[in-house]
This record gives sequence, structure tokens and C-alpha cells, in this order.
Amino acid sequence: MATGLSLHVGLNKVDPDRYEGWDGTLIACENDARDMEKIARTAGFETTVLLTPDGTVDNVTSALGKAADRLGPGDILLFTYSGHGGQVPDENGPDDEPDRLDETLVLYDRQFLDDEVQRAFRACADDVRIVALLDCCHSGSSIEIPGGADGDRGRYLPEPQQRQLYERDLSFLTTLRRSLAEDAAADGATPDALLVSACQDNQTAADGDVNGAFTEALLQVWDAGAFQGGYRKFHRAIQHRLPPTQSPNLYLTGSPGRDFVNQRPFTV
Repeated sequence: MATGLSLHVGLNKVDPDRYEGWDGTLIACENDARDMEKIARTAGFETTVLLTPDGTVDNVTSALGKAADRLGPGDILLFTYSGHGGQVPDENGPDDEPDRLDETLVLYDRQFLDDEVQRAFRACADDVRIVALLDCCHSGSSIEIPGGADGDRGRYLPEPQQRQLYERDLSFLTTLRRSLAEDAAADGATPDALLVSACQDNQTAADGDVNGAFTEALLQVWDAGAFQGGYRKFHRAIQHRLPPTQSPNLYLTGSPGRDFVNQRPFTV
């Protein structure tokens, strides 16, 4: 029997003391995390949930690290995140990020680079199935121009705060990226992971009164487990329920096997 471990992170706000007075208040992210945890638990995963103040870099990396230590070939790791997404200038050159921007998850205490997500996933054994579902802005390739419909609450870190935080944290980010690059060179291969994101890297994702737009569409498509089909069909069905201004992305890293990609979502 395979083992399934899942981590669900939902942040309705961030620590204003760490974000220059900005608290990034949202409404539906904790609901998203709880709803994704319910799907995972019903599917047979052992679940962990981190909500708002517990959604720190240390807690997220610790939970992912503990999962990597336990999982072996044929097992599955599911990571879901609902909150703000951000972007910072990429200092590694255009070969790393064609848009010259690193995407981030805006955790409670600081931004979590897409390269840090990759590092956490690389800690998993070969042939662990890794699935990430991200309901945040700029998330098209987050396992690596604000828009959206008028009136939507976008889940993005506003550009003035992004610029201010980047200038404040430039020295820290430079050191962090150097460490990440060294780890990537030492680890070698890119992990085999599958991401279904709320939008493209250059788009924003809408919050909602109960769920985020992406999570709401996902729940409708999943239909309490009635959905049949693989991840590509799942992605297309979610995509068809959202407007062109928020186009969910299916993004693969490494070389996930066809059997994995064709599996019914949430299969342990």
C-alpha cells in the first residue's frame, strides 16, 4: 500500500511587522485549506493543516521535510497553498526564469521563493509522486502585471510592497539564492512534480466570499469525488470554469510518468 501525506496552507493575512505594515487581508484562504484537507483525508492521505499565523517558512519547510523523510518510491506528497503570491527579480539569469522573475508564496513571515519549493521537493526520494495545487497569483510555474476582472480581490502582493520588500531584503535574497543554487547543483536532477495553479505567472487569482475562484472551480469539478479522469482532464475542466483573465496552468517539472499524469487526482 502506498503512503499519502499532504500539507495544506491557508493564509487570510500576513504579519504586518514583517511586511512593512501591510497585512494582506483575504477572506477565503483558510476555507480553501480546510476544504482541500477534507478531500485529501477522504482520499486516504495523512493530513497537516497550517492556517494564517502557523503558515511560516519554518513550519512549511519543516512539514515538507518530515514528509520527504517518510515517503518512498510509489508514495505521494500533496501540497496545497492558498494565499497571496508575489514576484521578485530573478538574479539567476533568463535560463532559470524566462520572465526574469522568481514567483513566491507570501507566507506569514516572509516570501517563499519558487526555488525553495523546488528544494523541498528535491528532498523526496526518486519516484515519489509530487502534486502541488496553488491558489494564488503569479502561480503558473511556482514550483519554480496584476490583472483580473473588475471588482475581484486579487491574491497578489501589491507592486509597491513588492519593490519595498525586495530592496529591504536584497542582501538576504542574494545569500539565499546562492545557497539554493549550491543545493540544486549538489542534488542534481529536478524532482518529478505536477502543478495545477490558479493562473499564469503574469495573472492574478481572485479571492471569494467562501472559496477562492480557483478552489471553488476545483471543488465543483471534483464534485465530492464523482470526477473521473486524469490530471490533464481535471485541469481543463477547472480552466473552463474560469475567465480568460484567470487561466489555470498545468506545469510539470522533471519527467513525471504517463501513468502518474493520467491518474485520477488525489489517488494514493
